[in-house]
Amino acid sequence: MFNTGTTAFMILSTSLVMLMTPGLAFFYGGLASKRNILGIMMQTFASMGITTVLWIAFGYSLCFSGGHGSVIGNFDALFLSGIPFSEAFKGGSDQYPTFIFVAYQMMFAIITPALITGAFINRVTFKAYLWFLIGWQIFVYYPFVHMVWGGGLLADWGVKDFAGGLVVHAIAGFAALASVFYVGKREDRQSPPNSVPLVAIGTGLLWFGWYGFNAGSELKVNDITTLAFLNTDVAASFAAVTWLIMEWIHVGKPKFVGLLTGAVAGLATITPAAGFVPLWAAIIIGITASVVAYLAVRLKTKLGWDDALDVWGVHGMGGVTGMILLGVFASGAINGQSGLIEGNVSFFLKETAAVIGGAAYAFIFTYVLLAIINKITPVKVSLEEEEEGLDIAILGEKAYDEGAL
Repeated sequence: MFNTGTTAFMILSTSLVMLMTPGLAFFYGGLASKRNILGIMMQTFASMGITTVLWIAFGYSLCFSGGHGSVIGNFDALFLSGIPFSEAFKGGSDQYPTFIFVAYQMMFAIITPALITGAFINRVTFKAYLWFLIGWQIFVYYPFVHMVWGGGLLADWGVKDFAGGLVVHAIAGFAALASVFYVGKREDRQSPPNSVPLVAIGTGLLWFGWYGFNAGSELKVNDITTLAFLNTDVAASFAAVTWLIMEWIHVGKPKFVGLLTGAVAGLATITPAAGFVPLWAAIIIGITASVVAYLAVRLKTKLGWDDALDVWGVHGMGGVTGMILLGVFASGAINGQSGLIEGNVSFFLKETAAVIGGAAYAFIFTYVLLAIINKITPVKVSLEEEEEGLDIAILGEKAYDEGAL
């Protein structure tokens, strides 16, 4: 009944996307100060457990059950009721079981709110974060998944997002910026990365997992799958080299963390366009990604925004840039969607309007959500906890035992 090759590919892609969350934990953990390594990693790993509970209970249903042309789905598939484990995906397809699609999309739901945590590192209590994780998914992430990928409002309007430029990176990045404005600055902003090798390991895992993130989003194995795979690597590589050169010129030395950050910017930016644009466009998107993210990070520093790990500059602006460039470079010969360079002005305007509107909604709702949570439990840690570090103050644990031989 099922195509074993396609089923195996989707299982592999799901596993790759799952690996991105530990990769993100290593990436953020390496960038954190030594007193806050476990705090940021705990927030990331917590999403793996809590998001799974939410997804199986009602998240998948709200995203992919009913509600065609609407903002949100319905509760017809609570706890995956009515979906036999042997059911074929897309109502009768003989490719693979629906359950692997459920699992694949769940991995996206896990990593998206975890991206936000790098912005407010060592400033938010764990209890408040758990409330935030639940509320943000229900009122921000689920609606955008449904509207874009679940046959909802934006899909009906003609908006395309191959693997999450709007649905993942733009809304997470601008939610991160809102959280920075709400919780304020760190008392001690002079906190260099505690382990650059850990950042490199995290980047490697993210890059590796991104092949499943983007190529897997074709949801089958064909020529578009391989194009998305290669576009992903090319954009990341050109972005990494571009950042390296820009920072080398700017500060006088080549920076390893800059190279790694540029790669992630390229990965985030190619995400919405990976299966819609030709290879030459992926090169332009990768270079543009680094330029935009680099300038965004410099702007953030100049304006005094304490986005500690540059979530807004890399992911937020990456998602926005990628959606806009998808509107420019989409090729009808590749996946049936033409963009601005082929004369489709309407599609370009729709992509631009959708990502700007989505980013604005995510920013506003996140700020309001944090204010509501603060009425329930304090969002920001005390000055004493921040000075001590969240690893000890909240978790009672240390990443490294300096006394061990």
